[in-house]
Amino acid sequence: MLSISMLMSQENHASIIMDGTRVIYQGGKNEVTIGLTNKNARPVLIQSWIDTGNEGETPEKISVPFVLTPPINRVDPNKGQTIRISYTGIPALPTDKESVYWLNVLEVPAKDKNSGYNQQKLNVVFRTRIKLFYRPEGLPGNSNDAPDELHWHLNGQNITAQNSSKYNITIFTIRYQGNGTSSEVNGRMIAPGESQQFPLKNSGNIDGLSFSTINDYGALINHKAKN
Repeated sequence: MLSISMLMSQENHASIIMDGTRVIYQGGKNEVTIGLTNKNARPVLIQSWIDTGNEGETPEKISVPFVLTPPINRVDPNKGQTIRISYTGIPALPTDKESVYWLNVLEVPAKDKNSGYNQQKLNVVFRTRIKLFYRPEGLPGNSNDAPDELHWHLNGQNITAQNSSKYNITIFTIRYQGNGTSSEVNGRMIAPGESQQFPLKNSGNIDGLSFSTINDYGALINHKAKN
């Protein structure tokens, strides 16, 4: 695995741009691809892998039902690279609900040969993680309608959202009105058949509740909560 250390350079932003904020793998397809572009003026070495949700786990210790190619590659300035992801089925994923994994891209900028060791610069290794959703063939409903299958319950100073759909739902923000004030709390992803609890900033009756979710294309979609 490439070193994830911090060295000395002037670069303080990621060079690799991904052409999506999430990957949707439709069951039945041989592979899915995502494009990378190097916006830096120097070559970048990248390492890519998929994890199960534990971002501290190293690639050599991870077992996932996917093969990713190429796992390591050099991307020249203003050039692109396509990552291909194939589902192996080992181990087999559930066929009655969506599963989620994480795609990692680690980038290491090339060293500047003209910069002396006496110059105090910070050379940063960047890592990007985005969700990879595996969506089985024949799954009922669709991801756009899944937020309508969230059921909300008020429990004292918390509100619980239960996901009765077959899809992972990523809530970005929850907004509510109560006691004459409006407030919002940060959301999180809710897996199929599971629930998440969110603390309320103001206790008491809630007069209205709305929320925004992130769709397959990374766009925010607004919704009104249903009981």
